[in-house]
Amino acid sequence: MRNSKAVGDETEARAISELIASGYSVSIPFGDNDKYDLIVDDGTDLYRIQCKTGWSNKPETLRFNTHSQTTKDGTYHEETYHGLIDAFLVYYPENEQFYWIRAADATGQKMELRFESEIDHPSINWAMDYEFDGCIPCTPESGPNETTR
Repeated sequence: MRNSKAVGDETEARAISELIASGYSVSIPFGDNDKYDLIVDDGTDLYRIQCKTGWSNKPETLRFNTHSQTTKDGTYHEETYHGLIDAFLVYYPENEQFYWIRAADATGQKMELRFESEIDHPSINWAMDYEFDGCIPCTPESGPNETTR
């Protein structure tokens, strides 16, 4: 079994490839001290991106952490990304799809996206509304499927 650092590194590498192939400029911050993994430049705006790997939590859903987990001096810490990133770019290995979730749309600990209509829960959003198709979604007022490009 691969460790979580290796899984995260693979997701980040795939995200960089996907973003560059979509025509964006991507910068990587030096070191591991920033809350964001990538800076994405669309020619007009810069986006602080946290890359995450989704997993299957229950049938027909994907889940990902919306907080960081660290151990400092033997003490476990969880911190949210509130105000520190602009979006999550989530890779789901089961379908090899990326999902762009604005930080303002994310929940505090974990977020779940659904693929099937039989799951009717107010806190589980539709995965298709967040599919990354190569275009960065606009502001919340314009809706999740409208794009900047």
